[in-house]
Order: sequence, then C-alpha cells, then structure tokens
Amino acid sequence: MRRLSVHGVFAVAAAVCAGVLLWQGLHWRQVVALNAAVAAAARPPAENEAEKKDAPAPRDAPREVRLARAIALARAGAHDAAFKSYSGLIQPGALDALGRQAQFNLGNMYLRQALASSPGGDAAAPSAETAPLIELAKQRYRDLLRADPGDWDARYNLERALRLAPEEQEAYAEDPNVPVERRRVQLRGMDPGDLP
Repeated sequence: MRRLSVHGVFAVAAAVCAGVLLWQGLHWRQVVALNAAVAAAARPPAENEAEKKDAPAPRDAPREVRLARAIALARAGAHDAAFKSYSGLIQPGALDALGRQAQFNLGNMYLRQALASSPGGDAAAPSAETAPLIELAKQRYRDLLRADPGDWDARYNLERALRLAPEEQEAYAEDPNVPVERRRVQLRGMDPGDLP
C-alpha cells in the first residue's frame, strides 16, 4: 500500500513537471517567433522586397513588431509612415512600456528632423520650418513626463529642445510671495521654464 502511494505521488509530480515543461516549450516557441518577426521588421525598408519601401507593419501584427518597423522607417527617413506607426502604438490615457517607447521615439524623430533641417545645427535659432517640429518634440516629451516623471532620458531631451527653442519667460515670472519650497529651481545657463 505504501509503495503504491509513493508511486502515485511520483506519477503526479512527473505529470506536473511534464506539463510545466510543455508550457515553457510553447512559450519559448512564441518568443522565438516574435523575435524573428521583430528582426524582420527592423531591417531597413530597402531590404524587404515583398513590400513597399515605406509600408508600416500590419495593424494585426504584435505591438513589438510595429514598434520595430516604426523605428526602421524613421531611420530610413520615411517620417510620415513612421509617424503613423508610432501614433498607432500610443494609447491616450494609458501608456504602457511600448507606448512610452513609441512616444519617446516620436519626440526624438521630431527633434532629429528639426536639427537636420536647421542650417546651423544645435547653435542656430529655430527657423519657421524647424520651430513647429521642436514644439511637437517638446509636447511629446511633456506627455511622456506626465505619464512617467522619473524618465530622465525624456527630461534631458525636453531640456535640449527647450534650449533650442526657449519658451516665453513672462509666463514663468516668479512671484516674490511664493514660499521657498514652491519656487522653481534655477539652473545655471538656463532660464526657468515649463519643466515638469
């Protein structure tokens, strides 16, 4: 009787382990398939013969694949298609990790476009062509910082965009009656602005 119960416990333990092993194997196959799809989407658009050069990833593709495709499109200079892909990943009100990454990359794309079209680079004042792109980048970084105030990459890029196109300072003039705890932090070389 005792031998039968020991064999029964061992059989149950072996069945549970086999089930866990089977589940892990299926999960591993899904991850490998997703990684292959991401690698295919991340290839530069010119290498994909079966699709148009600036075609975004299909809407039914996993979000990771759509993000990789949007990054590849932005690198290739297909900014309109990249914008559509990034916008499809950003869900207003509830930014998950992929949505925050898409928001950050979209802000970076706008900032890179502004720097590329500016004749003087970082040192030049924003022109009529680059100012809207810098404003769009600042808005994306602000939205990202509202969702995640601890994102130092977005904070740095927002500060860089603010240095390129400073905001009007009259709106941020300090009231002398404000308590010390509520005053804005003063940075050397930068006027106070709308940093979150």
